[in-house]
Amino acid sequence: MASFDVIFIGGGPAGYVGAIRCAQLGLNTAVVEREALGGTCVIWGCIPAKALLESASIANRVKHAADFGVNVGEVKTDYGVAMKRSRAVSTQNSKGVEFLFKKNKITYLKGTAKLAGKNAVTVKAPDGKEEKHEAKKAIVISTGSRVRGLPQAGLELNKTTVISSDEALLLEKAPKSIVIVGAGAVGCEFADVFNAFGSQVTLVDVMANVLPLEDSDCSKEVERSFKKRGITILTGAKISNVKAGKTSVTMTIDAGGEKKDITADVVLVAAGRAPNVEEIGLKEAGVQLTERGFIKINDKLETAAKGIYAIGDVAGPPMLAHKGEREGVVLAELLAGKSTHGMDYGNIPNATYCHPEVASIGMTEAQCKDKKLDYKVGKFNFSANGRARTSGETEGFVKIIRDAKYGEILGAHIVGAHATELIHELVLARTNEFTVEEVDLAIHAHPTLSEAIAEAALDSLGKMIHA
Repeated sequence: MASFDVIFIGGGPAGYVGAIRCAQLGLNTAVVEREALGGTCVIWGCIPAKALLESASIANRVKHAADFGVNVGEVKTDYGVAMKRSRAVSTQNSKGVEFLFKKNKITYLKGTAKLAGKNAVTVKAPDGKEEKHEAKKAIVISTGSRVRGLPQAGLELNKTTVISSDEALLLEKAPKSIVIVGAGAVGCEFADVFNAFGSQVTLVDVMANVLPLEDSDCSKEVERSFKKRGITILTGAKISNVKAGKTSVTMTIDAGGEKKDITADVVLVAAGRAPNVEEIGLKEAGVQLTERGFIKINDKLETAAKGIYAIGDVAGPPMLAHKGEREGVVLAELLAGKSTHGMDYGNIPNATYCHPEVASIGMTEAQCKDKKLDYKVGKFNFSANGRARTSGETEGFVKIIRDAKYGEILGAHIVGAHATELIHELVLARTNEFTVEEVDLAIHAHPTLSEAIAEAALDSLGKMIHA
């Protein structure tokens, strides 16, 4: 039996970041991971998907290259090449985590872990060999989440014609036609990718808007942009009569008071994820689950079982890599006896990398209305921004919602080019409780897309300059 201060079960963003911080703070740390370091984010999620989106962006930009005085001839795309590049980027990132483990003297235990009594974990290696290890200070469950089908709608994953995002990341070529069920971040990102690579895309969601968690103005802007590019969008939809064959899928979709029979080569189910809580020995250890199947934790990230903690997707929404990473850092500092600011769950940014990108922080306007807050809205369109005009990326806007009396930033929403980068000025502002007046006081370089943030802040004060 090897003895460690802390053992993490799962080497995704929550687990590997938490482990690195533990090691930096002098704790002898091990991580058990059954697949590859980096977890879903690096292997099957964030990283390879964003690599494909970059390919999609280049494809769409090059189609308009002649407008910029650059003639490239006929544009041809190859999804297989883009896919292989995305896998290479994924592998590179995973190897980067391995390097960080060696640098920080973290023990990597490849295999499947299970809780084995007080302060102990068994690890079954790929060759079937089993070992038991001690965690003197803490066991941290960071097992993440997995894709799921929609059996209630007749959409059981078969990995050929009914697929998840995992299989989409391994396709050798883009299907001629694809129905994407679920218009959240994953669904919208893959709609963008497959549209760019020539697929006939139908995007379906039971909710009234695409990106239903975002501010409705952002959702409408993305919907408008997608329709302009030829993506069919069916919201408020119900699916029935699903028949999945070997080469195609047929279904009936009821949306907008109209029923349509649709046949597609592939259906991609992008309607949520399930936490990985099975076969870890949670019940036997006294770890409790929520009604939705996530691990229950307190404000110190501890489960109902003393000495066992949970972070990342398995500990509940928002199921975002950066949320898990921060939980890992906070927990490491708690375990090392350091002071910490704790988790601010009301100040975690959302980011969707389709084109146009969408990013947000804080409350939507609908949420402000529901809370009956006294607020003002400031909005600035990128079509009026000099830098956006020079790059030909004029879709979208910046929207800031402020408290009417004190100028506190209640919420901020950006849709447009580089929105996922631009949002961090407003994340920083909210984290430090800056008002819109203080955002305006910062001199923004000209010409930049960031000027749209300053203009939206000014608009919320009734003194916008450039519109």
